[in-house]
Amino acid sequence: MNNILQLKGNLNKRKSGGRPGPPNMPKSKSASVDAKHLDKLISELNTLGEFWRKETVIGGALVDVHYITVVAKSNRISRIFYNGENQKPNDSIVGAHFVDADTSKPKHVITHYVTEAIIQDSVDKLAISKKVLNDEFGGTINHDDISKIKDKNINFKKYGISENVFLNIVVDSHYVSSFDIPRNSANATGEQLVTIYRTDEDASDILSKIGIDTLGKNLNKTTLLLYPDDVKTLQEKAPYLIAMAVENISELDLEDIVGSSNKSRETPYIPTPQNEPTIGVIDTLFDDNVYFSEWVEYVPMVSSEIIDPKDRKDPADYSHGTAVTSIIVDGHNINPDLNDGCGRFKVKHFGVVGSKPFSSFTVIKDIQEIVKKNPSIKVWNLSLGSTKEVHGNFISPEAAALDQIQCDSNVIFVVAGTNKPDDRKEPMRIGAPADSINSIVVNSVNKSRDQASYSRTGRVLSFFNKPDVSAIGGDVGGNDEKIRVCEPNGEAFVSGTSFAAPWIARKLAYLIEVLGLSREVAKALIVDAAADWDDTGNNQALAPLIGHGVVPTKIDDIVKSKNDEIKFIMSGTSELYDTYAYNLPVPINKGMHPFVAKATLCYIPECSANQGVDYTDTELDVSIGRIAKLRTKDGVPQYGINTINKNVQTVSGSWTLEGDARKLFRKWDNTKHIREKFGDDLRPRKSYESGMWGVSVKRKERLEKKKPVRFGLVVTLKEVNGVNRINDFIQKARLANWVVSEVNVDAQVDIYQKLQEEVKFE
Repeated sequence: MNNILQLKGNLNKRKSGGRPGPPNMPKSKSASVDAKHLDKLISELNTLGEFWRKETVIGGALVDVHYITVVAKSNRISRIFYNGENQKPNDSIVGAHFVDADTSKPKHVITHYVTEAIIQDSVDKLAISKKVLNDEFGGTINHDDISKIKDKNINFKKYGISENVFLNIVVDSHYVSSFDIPRNSANATGEQLVTIYRTDEDASDILSKIGIDTLGKNLNKTTLLLYPDDVKTLQEKAPYLIAMAVENISELDLEDIVGSSNKSRETPYIPTPQNEPTIGVIDTLFDDNVYFSEWVEYVPMVSSEIIDPKDRKDPADYSHGTAVTSIIVDGHNINPDLNDGCGRFKVKHFGVVGSKPFSSFTVIKDIQEIVKKNPSIKVWNLSLGSTKEVHGNFISPEAAALDQIQCDSNVIFVVAGTNKPDDRKEPMRIGAPADSINSIVVNSVNKSRDQASYSRTGRVLSFFNKPDVSAIGGDVGGNDEKIRVCEPNGEAFVSGTSFAAPWIARKLAYLIEVLGLSREVAKALIVDAAADWDDTGNNQALAPLIGHGVVPTKIDDIVKSKNDEIKFIMSGTSELYDTYAYNLPVPINKGMHPFVAKATLCYIPECSANQGVDYTDTELDVSIGRIAKLRTKDGVPQYGINTINKNVQTVSGSWTLEGDARKLFRKWDNTKHIREKFGDDLRPRKSYESGMWGVSVKRKERLEKKKPVRFGLVVTLKEVNGVNRINDFIQKARLANWVVSEVNVDAQVDIYQKLQEEVKFE
């Protein structure tokens, strides 16, 4: 097998050179705006203005903008709700969700927080635009009318509006179907984690105005723990404030542990821990009487008033957490058929819940505190999940907290994908926190590598691929179909996503702690290995069940490639519009590149829970392929990347509908796997003039903030004739000023061990 290569060099960076053209609507025959539609929008905004003049709780107005489709950022309203260069409509967005999400034609609903003055200004501009429409266009305007508007020589000054504002108003109106008051709801039958829309005032101050005490109930700036009477008060006095509400008391999704305590077996041998890496585990309680307890630092977090650590009356409080940690410490030894080659790991185990229903509010607070106080731990295993399904339009508070932690800290969570109850026959969506976008979410397969009978499904927010990957977690049947673990009473055999996730946590810790790779590259390697040469992540039927595929058992199958493959990793930081390199010297044979290619990109973006379905703030779009002449402009050839997946989103002169961009190119998803089709009929690709390939990572922002975003990229080239050309690639890459190093596992293990040795001075 070939070692993976690491390429380091100067990645070029540039700002976007393109400027948006004049506003227009699509060329479709049905795309037009008439005066009647403008009248409707004016009437709705007037009604909203009257409503918000009476409602003074928030000192502004919340407005739902209903769109005719899933809209790109460029097609959101640009002049309606415009308040000058310092306050554009995009700045006032506080929420987004889909209607008709389960159909083939979902539609955006985007919530804005604006002033009454902005509403009135929008009404005035719509009214003037309606007059222009009637006077100059006979009451209707379409794409061709806009394209030829200069030919009409309209005197816009007499209307008190500019041509540009008029065009923006009518194009906005084309995409907007209606305006309304937000109409979400909350269930007052139990404790709720309620998220209210962001406004100019602090959430606690707003709720105090309507008689709700929020002392000690804040999870963050907009999410609070409310009791049934509080929820009822909020529903009665200010229901429009509710962006999302979920029950605070969650029932644990814990798998049954069967066949426990086989006393006839000898206790497994385990040596004394040395300098092995530590993985963090957040789970139910841990029994420190088990054979591997020396490898575990246990921190009980549950109040002794709830569970006394000295009183172990209910083994169920300890079974799940102890079993999960046994896999991380010694899973390869007690399951020889699943030996991954990663060795043993130490664990710092935090027991945050028992086996009974728990408070999400409390657990989120615990996790935030745990990670903050343990910055040396980079990989965290979270095999706790809710039996309830996640909401299709909103991220769960638990997932939002994990995503924020991972954005703020250099850590990564591995999260179990949760399980379907035995009596549930129909499909069931995954439970919180398996909707965490930045985490690696793991579903389970049986030992034949088929989806487990208890698999729950993604996607998340109607779009994001969750789970990310799958691993063997056992299934129904005899003990040979299950995972062997250690629980308080001895040996046990289990199945569930809780016992699939630790296998991925082990691999991630090996890649990050032992091999010294970044979390972004490590995640990309895991996803890339699971995807192999299939396209499972883009398969509408399979992806919601197994993600991008099943991760290989052996770590060697992740950190090495086949003899006919060249696999290399790159990492970088996206700060400007484009981060690129056009000097990848893919080997040439007889004027042809005898390769097919695939690539996996992973990054950890800032996320905004108050943006609803438009949750990730940053989009990184990856292109890789041969450098070719794409077009000619003013007689000058224009060169760029001939992408392996025919991605034309950022090619000048091309355009892609937002819905298609999300479906075909996973726009806004922070994990992307792209590939050429790999089948029996493989043909070399023509080498163009430079003979080089290029890679480009282009950046888009939903919001105006622009923090640097680190990314990890894995590229695999497969030789179509089975020839090993890795040495040719290494030589040419070095000549092209790349620093090329092999990820040599044995050498890295030696380096890691030497770095961990304690130095004693005499």
